Amino acid sequence: MTSIGSITLEVADLTAADRFYTAFGLGDRVGLRASEAPTTGFRGFTLSLTVSQPATVKSLIGAALDAGATPLKPVAKSFWGHGGVVRAPDGAIWKVATSAKKDTGPDTGQIDDMVLLLGVADMAETKRFYVERGFTVAKGFGSKYVEFAAPGSPVKLALYKRGALAKDAGVPVDGTGSHRLVIGADIGPFSDPDGFAWEPAA
Repeated sequence: MTSIGSITLEVADLTAADRFYTAFGLGDRVGLRASEAPTTGFRGFTLSLTVSQPATVKSLIGAALDAGATPLKPVAKSFWGHGGVVRAPDGAIWKVATSAKKDTGPDTGQIDDMVLLLGVADMAETKRFYVERGFTVAKGFGSKYVEFAAPGSPVKLALYKRGALAKDAGVPVDGTGSHRLVIGADIGPFSDPDGFAWEPAA
């Protein structure tokens, strides 16, 4: 079964990006690579951190903002739990969320899951593309959302319609140029139907 082994963000300033992700508490969860590839607007993906309770959402979002992130959606309660969205100084969009309604103890800072959501133009085509490369569907909601199984992987892969993903992140859907993202796995190299680059994980 195929799964993600690593995530690499391509950034203009390696030193600044490393400083930000260390302060955010994600220094060992993402790789960084220097890049000057042109990019504007929405890059077509978000990274989501799932945590156990609202206190941890607030703590992680607070750490990101203190380190220089831009708020896109403030931490708020909704019918499904709590969540907030920020844009890192390098441009990557991060969401931190929990399904818990209330805190059950002090903030632990623990991240339960990290999910890479790719915004896709044609759900059926992209889903088929990944299934043909060894990914197993764990859950899906028609043409709106697909999540793949990720046993032993540090990152789950999910597909979302591009427009819906931009709306969830709180940004306009328009964007051009590089995704500034490289996904590592035990397959590749290749680019998927939406132009996301994969390479063998180091």
